[in-house]
This record gives sequence, C-alpha cells and structure tokens, in this order.
Amino acid sequence: MDRRKKEFKQSRRNFLKHTAFAASALPLSRSFQWPDIGKQPDGGRGVPLRWLGQPVSVIPRGITWGVPWEKGELGGADGLLLKADGANVIRAQHWVTARWPDGSVKWTAHVATLGREKVSKLILQRSTDAGETMEHSGMHVQQDSREITVDTGKARYVFSKTGQVLVKSISVETRTLATDGHLVLQWQNLPEAAEGEPLLTDSLRSEVSEVVVEHAGPVRTVVKAEGIHRSIKTGRALLPFTIRFYCYLNTAGVRMVHTLVYDADEYTDFIRGMGIRFAVPMADELHNRHVRFCSADGGVFAEAVRGLTGLRRDPGRAVREAQVAGKPTPPVAEFNPAVAKGLRYIPAFGDYTLCQTTPDGFDIRKRTAAGNGWIDSAYGHRSGGSGYIGGASGGIVFGIRNFWQSFPAQIDIRHAHTGVAELTLWLWSPSAPAMDLRFYHDGMGQDTYDRQLDALDVTYEDYEPGFGTPHGVARTSELEIWPMTETPAYADLVEIVRQIQDPPFLVCEPTHYERSGVFGKAFSAASAGNDAERAIETQLAFYVDYYKKQIEQHRWYGFWNYGDVMHTYDTDRHVWRYDVGGYAWDNSELSTDLWLWFYFLRSGRHDVYRMAEAMTRHTGEVDVHHIGRFAPLGSRHNVQHWGCSAKQLRISTVVNRRFFYYLTADERVGDLMREQIEGARSLKAIVPGRKVGQVASIDEDTVSMSFGTDWGALAAAWFTEWERTGNEQIKQRLINGMSTIGGQPRGFFTGTANMRLDNGMFETEERNTIMVSHLSAAFGLPEICAELIEAFDVPEFNDAWIRYCIAYNAGSEWQEQNLGEPLQRLNLAQGHSRLTAYAGWYLKNRALQKRAWTEFYAGGSGLKAEIPNVVTVGPPEVLSAREEALSVSTNAVAQWGLAAMQCLA
Repeated sequence: MDRRKKEFKQSRRNFLKHTAFAASALPLSRSFQWPDIGKQPDGGRGVPLRWLGQPVSVIPRGITWGVPWEKGELGGADGLLLKADGANVIRAQHWVTARWPDGSVKWTAHVATLGREKVSKLILQRSTDAGETMEHSGMHVQQDSREITVDTGKARYVFSKTGQVLVKSISVETRTLATDGHLVLQWQNLPEAAEGEPLLTDSLRSEVSEVVVEHAGPVRTVVKAEGIHRSIKTGRALLPFTIRFYCYLNTAGVRMVHTLVYDADEYTDFIRGMGIRFAVPMADELHNRHVRFCSADGGVFAEAVRGLTGLRRDPGRAVREAQVAGKPTPPVAEFNPAVAKGLRYIPAFGDYTLCQTTPDGFDIRKRTAAGNGWIDSAYGHRSGGSGYIGGASGGIVFGIRNFWQSFPAQIDIRHAHTGVAELTLWLWSPSAPAMDLRFYHDGMGQDTYDRQLDALDVTYEDYEPGFGTPHGVARTSELEIWPMTETPAYADLVEIVRQIQDPPFLVCEPTHYERSGVFGKAFSAASAGNDAERAIETQLAFYVDYYKKQIEQHRWYGFWNYGDVMHTYDTDRHVWRYDVGGYAWDNSELSTDLWLWFYFLRSGRHDVYRMAEAMTRHTGEVDVHHIGRFAPLGSRHNVQHWGCSAKQLRISTVVNRRFFYYLTADERVGDLMREQIEGARSLKAIVPGRKVGQVASIDEDTVSMSFGTDWGALAAAWFTEWERTGNEQIKQRLINGMSTIGGQPRGFFTGTANMRLDNGMFETEERNTIMVSHLSAAFGLPEICAELIEAFDVPEFNDAWIRYCIAYNAGSEWQEQNLGEPLQRLNLAQGHSRLTAYAGWYLKNRALQKRAWTEFYAGGSGLKAEIPNVVTVGPPEVLSAREEALSVSTNAVAQWGLAAMQCLA
C-alpha cells in the first residue's frame, strides 16, 4: 500500500473514532491516487485569518471556511492547528478539498466553534510539537434504520429517515422545544381566481426518500435529506428537494440549506406557498408566552400572548417589567387582585403573521384564533425575517436568511395560546400572488428559424417554442433554528439575527490568496504603487460601488431574482432594460461572476463577498436547468432567467462556482459542479450554435463542441473534479482534449470540432479555415487555460493557446503574416488585452506586456480609463431617484474589470 493511501486510511479511522457510528462519511471519501509527496515546512509563519465584516459575537457559532496553500507547502491536513493570539489552540476540524498536480494540498476546509470568548489574531499553522494537538471529545452521533440523532453538547436533534417529518425533535437538556419539522407546499390550478373557472387548491407535505450523514466529524455534522412534496389528497408529487442540516459542536443552533427543483407545469401548476413548519410545545402561562419579530435594522416587535400592560387596572410594576423583558412574572397571587381575578377576560392572541410582499414593506397582524378578525399590529420597511416563539422558560429563535431580499416571504405563528404552537417559515408567502412562471409572451409568430433570427435582430432575444420553460431550474435558501432555554433579551436576539443574516466568516488576507497561486494567478492583491495603479484601483472600486447602488435603486430583489444584475441600461426611460429580450437579466454574461470574485480576492471587501455569494447562489441555481431536457445547461440572458432558447454550458460553467466552493466548502455548490461533468452529452440534442451554423455531429459517440464557450466550461468541470478527487479518468479526458485541440490545423482558431464523449478527444478537422468568436474567451476560458497550462505538460496545447492570445489583438498585418489572413469581425479588444498580458507574462516578453496595456487603455469595445460621469435623475421623470452612468453596461464592466485585474497581475 503506498504511503498516500495508508495516510488516508489512518486519517479516516482517527476521524471516525470520534463519532458514535462507523457508517459516517468524510467529504471526498474515495481513495486518492495522488503522487506521493512529503510534508514541506512552512517556516512556522502559518496563515493569518481575519473576520469578514464584523467579528463574531459572544454567542457561540459554528464556522466553516477554506484556505489555499502554495504548491508543495503542505502534504495533508493532519496536524494543522487553529490558534488564537499566537498561543491558545482552538478546537477545530480540517480536511483537504483540492490538491496540486504534485499531490500537495491546494485547498483545505476548516471548522471551528467560535464566539464564547473574544477571539482575535487567529492563525492556522502546522503543529511542530505532537503535544500541541488537541484531542476532540467530539459530537455524539447515532443512527439506526429509523432516525439519526446528533448531540452537539448544547442541543440534541433527531432526524427522521422515513415519512413526512424531517426533524423529529429539537431538545435542550430534558426539554423538547420543537417537533415535527416538515416542508409544506400549497398548490392551485390558476394564477388567480377567474370568473367562471373553478379555483382548485391542494396541500402537499415533504416525503423523505433518503436521509444520510453526509459529513461527520468532531466539530461538525451534516445531515442531508432528499425527497419530494406529496399531495395529501391525490398523492401527486411535486418539486423535489434537498435540505442539509449543519450542526456544530457546543452550539445550539442548526443551519439549514434548502434547495428545491422546479418540475411542475408552469401553465397548470401555481405554487401559492412554500416553507418549513415546526410544532413548538408551549408550557408557560399565557402571560409568560412571548412572540418576537425583528426588523432588518435591529428593531424588535415584542408582545406576550396575553398582555398585562395597558390594562385599566395595573397588575404591578414588577409584573409589567418582567413581561416586557420576557422574564417569568411573579406568581399570579402577587398580581393586583383586580387583574388576577380578571385574567380570563384579557384576550390571548394565539396567531401572528409577518408578511413581506415587496422589498420595501412588511406588516404584522395578529388575532386571537381562527374564525376571529385580524388586528393590524405593526408596519415596517424591511424585516430581518427572524424572531422568537416560546415562553419565559424556553422556545426557539428562527430566521430566514436574505428574507426581504427574497420576497415574497412570510412567517406564521399559530395556536400560541394552546399547548402546541405552530411555526411556519414561508420561503414563498401564501399571502402574495401565486408563483407564475409562464413565459412572458406567446411567441408572436416566431415559428421558423428565419423569423426567430429576425426577432433576435430587433430585441436581442433568442426565442424558440418550448425552450423558455422553468422546468429544471432550482432555488437554494438558508434558514436557522436556535433552541433557547429562556426568552432572549432584546440585544441577544438582535445579535443572533445579525448572525443569521450576515454569518460570521473567516478569510485570509488578499496577499495570502495571491501568494498561494490559486485560480491561475489571474489576480494580485490590491496595490497602489504609482498613479496609474491608483487610478485603476479607484475605477475598479467605482464599478462595484455603482452596481451596489443599482441593485438597491432598481430593487433587483425577489425569490427568483436576488443575486443577479441587469445587462444593459435604457437611457430614454432611465431604467435597465428589464423587459427587452436579451438585454434584461444578465445571467453571467461575459463573466460577471468572475469579475466580482477576483475583485473580492484582491480587495478582501466584505460587501463584495456578499454580492459574489448572492450571485453564485442565484446563477448556479436559477439560471441552470438541473433536471429534464435541458439539464445541465444554463440559459442565456433574458427577460426571464430561464427564458432564452440558447441553452449553453457557458452559463452553467463551473468556472463561476469554484471560488465559493473553495472559500466555504459548501456542499450544495459541490453538487452543482459535479452536475456539469457530463454536460457535453446534452449538447447532442441542444446544439449551442444551431441557429448560426454549428452542425450537430451525426455520430452518436461524438458531439460538436466549440473550443471556447463549450470546451472551456467542460474543462473547468473536469479540472475541478480532478483536483478535488484525483480521478485519473477525468485527468485523461482533460489531457486528451488539450492535446487534440493543440493538434488541430489551426489550433484554437479551428474553433469547433467533434469530441468523443467517452474520452474527450477531438477529431482532427480537415478544413484549414479560421473560425474565431469574440465570445470564446469571454466566459472563463482564459482563466481555466492558465490553470491547465500550469497543471499539465501538453506543449502543443500551450503553443496553441499562446498563439491565440498573441494573435487576437495583434492587428491585421501581423495576422496576415502569421496566420495567412486577417481575423474578421473581432470585438471586445479591451477584454482580450488580458490574453495579451498572459502571453507576455508566460513568454517573459516585455513588448507583449506593454502591448497589453496599450490595448487596455485603447478601450476597444469597452470602457475608458476614467471614472464615468454620474448624474442623478429624480421625479417626475422617474418613479424614484437613481444614479446614471450612461457609458456603463454590465458586459463592458465585467470585461474591463477582468482585464484591469489580470493586466495588473
């Protein structure tokens, strides 16, 4: 047995001995086939870590984060230590998420529970003393054929393996604080009631198909549940779901990552409500039961089920103060006798609803019970989507992350005046209009390719009947439940809500990300060495700040929209072209995702990370078909995220997901990346360029692939899977593709060829003509090629790519002399300056490096090197005030940003 396999098996045994069952699984638990490499010393410097945004509070919380390493620096995750203030070892869990080609560690993931003490100066380093290693008592996990029990040391969670219930119970010590956690779905046959048409409704509940412990360790346990919503009346199944429960050592809260896939008929199925429901036992007297809702700006709505304040008769100061604070009131015998005698006449309000149906307003209503009227209780701007239900002796804090941003959302509390309250966290509010995902027009006679191309010429919308369907798109949401043994004080509740909405997170300094060499070395830590660099840094920051404002001013929010930005601005109407064909939602066009992620890595900005995180959650889920005819392809930019008939790998590309995965070890994004591995097979039926000349392969074993947007995306999926797992078959597919692209008569300028589905080899094209598209290198191809060239020794590929990088912007004279003919209809010259810069860096050619800067500053099909002029437009010309930079478009900003950062690098 080679040493790598032996180390892995020993590590696995050590890992599992801290759990209560032998069937638990580590991430990436298959045996690695990496070359043997010894551990290299790191000089003892370690990796400094810092908090993203505000530091973690005093409330303990589990945190998972990722750290990159230089090639050859680290042999494995064993022996890593997390230290605070240079000395104190903090209990943590570590594992490898990616490796360099030599087998050394490229990325590690880490878990720790932080917050009870004020933690500063955190550093991750390798232990040089065996005595330093901290023994983990670990979490206690048990399972049998019916359920899984996870005991964190602060709370106990029981998950059901079968039936309709996901969370059987949540307990602290001997007290059960929540039970019967299950998903709910409300369906109707029409978008709204219509005269003469019967409105049919139905209720569905979760039905579990599989529940497993996906990741078990001494500090973190992940339970993954899969299933579908099934009708109680008809048995019909709709909307498959996956929900992951994250439990951390010595914390009471559980984090839930909830994903649903849309498999309904958008013309006959209208989702009226969708959420997760818990039963909450209520043991306290009615006047010691409490409801709390929090606003996004830190305000708290606080009431008791039976209020004792404001009465005609004063129950006593001690009683009032205790109730307002959520603490147990004195015994009823100590109340003012007039109040004690009349308690039964004070209404007990058992039902509460908080509803956010727009990003700009929520309302709170309450009633005593069903059948009685609602009382308007409060109004606000934006809700924190969080609160508390329970008594002075305990209950649960709950929260939906990005609540108002993902409107319409709602929180219902029912029957709080009885022995068991019902809490429903609605991801889609049943008070809002039903979810209507029908295509937004009837086709307008576009029944032939000629008519569709004519329409494309006018509205930039690629339309084809049957293609603009939401079937297969997905949405991922995050929720949290925190069991409490008392009603939390206002300040504590607000702090928990802040953590739910902006979870504490650890990152490295930008200089460490740069030094590690990850992501093809396509970025550098922000610098300001001279006036030119300072000007670029200022302009980079301007564009990010401008889009932050545009998101807010134009309200780019909503359940299906949050995280995306718009494509192009309409200067006449002073709005983004939200209703014009292919100019509306951006859907990752020209690598918007990459622009934000690279800018975060070099700047370390908290707000940029949150923008990029939201975009990754959206573009990886909503803009991609995960099941059905179009899976796993993404949809080009459109009025609706799924509306365009151009279904392509360039949108679903793993290039856009890798950043978030490696920085967080997020399992759902790991799923999304693996979906893409066999993406080429979908191109057999859905030819990306079928309307503009690309011909489908007639051989069932091959598929027509462009070397740019198609193979570049596929190569990113394969490369990521290989560095995560060491899969030799995947590696060989990559090398086969690289060598046969390099072997084409025109290299990358051959443009398109047939690729074998089983091994990734391209057939050699007999034609000697040049094919070039400005889009080939606009969707992550330069970034992944840089990593491929560094990882593998395929000289013919290297030569072909460097030749492409030099030639694209070289000018017609050079092209004719070196290629035999000038390149035609080129575009995005400024964006392609980063290709010239890469070639100059690779060849150590100063002339090419200078040429890259010339191309960048020339601004061809891009932006000028200056801060755009910004004007403010207000009523009555527009509905509300907004800023306009008329020269700004998302395509240009994304490509300018990538070119600027890579030329600097």
